[in-house]
Amino acid sequence: MKRSLFLAFVFWIGSTWAQDSQVKVPYTRFTLPNGLTVILHEDHAVPLVSVNTYYHVGSGREKPGRTGFAHLFEHLMFEGSGNVPEGKFDEWLEAAGGDNNGSTNEDRTNYWMDVPRNAVELPLFLESDRMGYLLKAMSPATVDGQRDVVKNERRQSYENRPYGMAPILLSENLYPPNHPYHWPTIGSMEDLSAASFEDVVEFFKSYYGPNNASVVVAGDIDPAKTRALVEKWFSEIPAGPPVPPFFASPAQLAEEKRVVLEDKVQLPRVYMAWLTPAAFAPGDAELDMLASILTSGKNSRLYKRLVYDLQIAQDVSAFQATGQLGSSFLIIATARAGHTLSELERIIQEEIDRLKKEPPAARELQRVVNQLESDFLSRMERVGGFGGKADQLNNYYTVTGNPDYFNEDLARYKAVAPEDISNGAEAYLPNHARVILSVVPMGKKEMSATSGKEAK
Repeated sequence: MKRSLFLAFVFWIGSTWAQDSQVKVPYTRFTLPNGLTVILHEDHAVPLVSVNTYYHVGSGREKPGRTGFAHLFEHLMFEGSGNVPEGKFDEWLEAAGGDNNGSTNEDRTNYWMDVPRNAVELPLFLESDRMGYLLKAMSPATVDGQRDVVKNERRQSYENRPYGMAPILLSENLYPPNHPYHWPTIGSMEDLSAASFEDVVEFFKSYYGPNNASVVVAGDIDPAKTRALVEKWFSEIPAGPPVPPFFASPAQLAEEKRVVLEDKVQLPRVYMAWLTPAAFAPGDAELDMLASILTSGKNSRLYKRLVYDLQIAQDVSAFQATGQLGSSFLIIATARAGHTLSELERIIQEEIDRLKKEPPAARELQRVVNQLESDFLSRMERVGGFGGKADQLNNYYTVTGNPDYFNEDLARYKAVAPEDISNGAEAYLPNHARVILSVVPMGKKEMSATSGKEAK
């Protein structure tokens, strides 16, 4: 009795905290005369500072025939600038005990540098130098060198990797040719080869000015002193030309598309993909949670049936891939030896139909909320790196205009009711408007997902 009373008390305390707590990340925001947005967040938990920069340009800003530029610049930005010799960017950071990296997607290019608090001026200098003076160090030779690096990355990550071409085929079939999400972030081999040095320079001049960027400085800082350092290093950089809004008409699918790719793989894999609401739009959180109900953990619906009970799948995953102009919901499952993708599709379809008809139990939904909240709070324990508070502040600002969107973000998941999951599945996962891609071993098209109906 005492043990059960204690557990009930612990549960009550946890539930009360979850209901009453408000997640807030205080910040200071200001804009320099050249248009650069700066966000400062003070956190003295550890003697670390993160400088996180978003250039509001991704592969979606490119044009058909000239793709891969944003990702190419992710490489070029580490190759030296007007006052940073080639090879010194990483060397100087490492000597100060720092770390750094970058990433590119359809919507933005992100760079972060984490350093001890006494070295905060170094990443500000480095970032400002490549923002303002990259072209002074860039030459046709450096562009050609990084062009070859990107081509090799495409070969390793896509063309020569098992199932590697699947994401490219999905994007090409989900989005029309003129949509910014139709082509891959890494670009095509033809476009990378065709790009002239002048093309690359023009892309930088168009999108990498301070007026198209935001910088977050978060961690063990003195806000007043940090602002003075930001003004010291970034104020002299002239603004670039005005950047038009990032916009595209919503993509639509009017049919079910079935695509088969023969690849050098041993096991067939099926991808089921739908067009879904954009990041933070109504329906986005519901689909995040729906994905968790289907495949997060060993007790999730699809994992339990496909992998554990029936043992016809090697693995299964689902996720909502969010973007500013729209998102896609994916379910991916790899068949075990001796099984076809039609078998997998039949079970997946049964579980989708079940969710459309019957809302998940409150306990099942609460498990998902608890997982999401735990992951959310874990990310907030970190200041730097991918997904740390500096990165989240920048992402929230970019997508919503409010850097401190933490509480609103978490609240939208807590507000989802069981019937919202069913309504989301019904509204956004239609059978008549989706892409089903089968990746099968060479010469084994019969293993593809044809309809899922003939497998019993």
